[in-house]
Amino acid sequence: MYVLVNVAMSADGKLSTRRREQLGISGDADFARVDRLRAEADAVVVGVGTVLADDPSLVRFDREHRAHVGKSGVPARVVADSRARTPPDAEVVTGDAPTYVLTSEAAPADRRKALVEAGAVVITAGEERVDLPTALDTLEAEADVSDVMVEGGGELVFSLLAADLVDDLTTFVGPLVVGGRDAPTPADGEGFVEDFARLHLDGAEYLDGGVVLQWTVEGRGTTE
Repeated sequence: MYVLVNVAMSADGKLSTRRREQLGISGDADFARVDRLRAEADAVVVGVGTVLADDPSLVRFDREHRAHVGKSGVPARVVADSRARTPPDAEVVTGDAPTYVLTSEAAPADRRKALVEAGAVVITAGEERVDLPTALDTLEAEADVSDVMVEGGGELVFSLLAADLVDDLTTFVGPLVVGGRDAPTPADGEGFVEDFARLHLDGAEYLDGGVVLQWTVEGRGTTE
C-alpha cells in the first residue's frame, strides 16, 4: 500500500493551538492542492483525535482531477480509532462516502456495534492499540484500497512513521508562529530518541505565503 502523509503546520511546526483549535495556516491555493491529492487517493485517513476535535467530513476533493487520473467513485474515509471513540453521528461516518473505522480488541463491543449500525465498516486489528500494518493490509484486501492519503493527527502520523509505513510526506509550512509546549505537531506520540525516520527532500514550492515541502521517507535508521 502506498501511504502519503500531508500536513499543514506553522513556521514553528504546530498543527493547531494548545487548545486544539483549527488554524487558517494555508489558503485557497493550498486547499486546491490538497483537493487534488485527495482526488488521487483511494482513501483519506485521519486519527480519532482529529475527528473529535474538528468533526471533518473528508468528502471534499477535486472531482475533475479524479476523473483525469482515472479513478471513479469517491475516496473512502478511514479513522484510526483504537477504542472506537468515533461518534456514530460524526460527519466522517454520515453521508454517501464509505467509512472504515480501524479499532483494536480493546474497543468496547457496544461502540463497535453502534458504528456498524451507523453505516461504518469496522476493522479490528491489535489488542490494545490498532495494529496499523495488519489493519491497512485488511483494508487493502477487503476494500481494494492501495493508495491512501493521511491528514493527521500527530499521534497517527508518528505511529505510521514508527512502523515504516509512510512512503511520502508533504508539508505546507505557513507564515505564522503559534508556540506552546502542548500544541500538537505533525508527529507526536512517544517520539524517537534514536533510529529516527529519515527523509529526502524532493522539492519545494512557494504557495499562499508559505512553502510546500515534498519529502520521500527513506525509513528509520538509514542515511543518504
